[in-house]
Amino acid sequence: MSGRVGDLSPRQAEALAQFRENLQDVLPSLPSQDDYFLLKWLRARSFDVPKSEAMLRKHVEVRKHMDADNIIAWEAPEVIKKYMSGGMCGYDREGSPIWYEIIGPLDAKGLLFSASKQDLLKNKFRDCEVLRHHCEQQSQKLGKKIEMVLMVYDCEGLGLKHLWKPAVETYGELLSMFEENYPESLKRLFIVKAPKIFPVAYNLVKHFLSEDTRKKVVVLGSNWKEVLQRYIDPEQIPVEYGGTLTDPDGDPKCSSKINYGGDVPQHYYVRDQLAQQYEHTVVVNRGSSHQVEYEILFPGCVLRWQFRSEGADVGFGVYLKTKIGERQRAGEMTEVYPNQRYNSHMVPEDGSLTCSTPGIYVLRFDNTYSYLHAKKVSYSVEVLLPDTASAQQIQQLGDRLSEVALNHSP
Repeated sequence: MSGRVGDLSPRQAEALAQFRENLQDVLPSLPSQDDYFLLKWLRARSFDVPKSEAMLRKHVEVRKHMDADNIIAWEAPEVIKKYMSGGMCGYDREGSPIWYEIIGPLDAKGLLFSASKQDLLKNKFRDCEVLRHHCEQQSQKLGKKIEMVLMVYDCEGLGLKHLWKPAVETYGELLSMFEENYPESLKRLFIVKAPKIFPVAYNLVKHFLSEDTRKKVVVLGSNWKEVLQRYIDPEQIPVEYGGTLTDPDGDPKCSSKINYGGDVPQHYYVRDQLAQQYEHTVVVNRGSSHQVEYEILFPGCVLRWQFRSEGADVGFGVYLKTKIGERQRAGEMTEVYPNQRYNSHMVPEDGSLTCSTPGIYVLRFDNTYSYLHAKKVSYSVEVLLPDTASAQQIQQLGDRLSEVALNHSP
């Protein structure tokens, strides 16, 4: 049994009746009280009534906190309105709203330096409420229940800057908020134009997604425009994404509906750093250096680091060892991330590097140029692994592409 209206087993029908009974006190405060709405929460927790009830009661609290009944009228701060990318545009062939998420031009660091995390979460909650209202309008207009949204993630330009730790953590909170407050609302999530680094980025956020959501994530290959048209009428797809829809002024990107983000100008910044926790602290003596080694077992992993120094600047670079099992001087190793001095005593430094070859990578804090002062350095380093399933998908899409190219060569 699907656990949907009109297709309930006796056990599920009993659970629904019990669920409704238990929630009498909060039903009036919910956006909807019909069986469709209540069943979403039951399906999300496999018809476990106590768990579903706990989930829905938490949602009631979140709605109060977010002032959800008035949130659509809420004005987000200007920097969020201008630079938070994404937007709703068109409906699929079954009438479900379509949401586009534009990853590449999103300046996560700029947004986190300019807006409060609370406002970013509230803005995403507002987007979800807007989509829920569109579903309700579509249900009335089409005379059938529309309760899910189709999502298209444009990953062109996804890069190392998007793997900045505070950005990933905030994005995880946004995903968790969607999962916990809008269960059973995602129909499909199409990933288009995924770059090689996508499996690493996906691996960082997938644990915020339910098993059910993960099954709906599909990485599309070079024929993504054809695939989208199978699900969406070309008249409902912006020209930018292979359809025929434009803004009234002819804009092929439909920028009146979809925000394409961009770099946040620094005059919006209200802070130049975020509070960080560091795992290690070391004193690098004057005239010396401190090396930290990480073994990378296969290509495509990403090294991610953040550090700050106290009192004065410090040098930093990343090297690949040429001899295993012994300490090497910087000059004997291959420099893979150029050594330079950073004012990390003023602004914490962070960065990342895609490791194209396996081997022992050495992160080197350099104080050899200072004859007078030892430097205290606090740092955290992580090795980010790609998600194997999506890496295979991308590999297969790439293989198929090269086959097609070979078959069409003269």
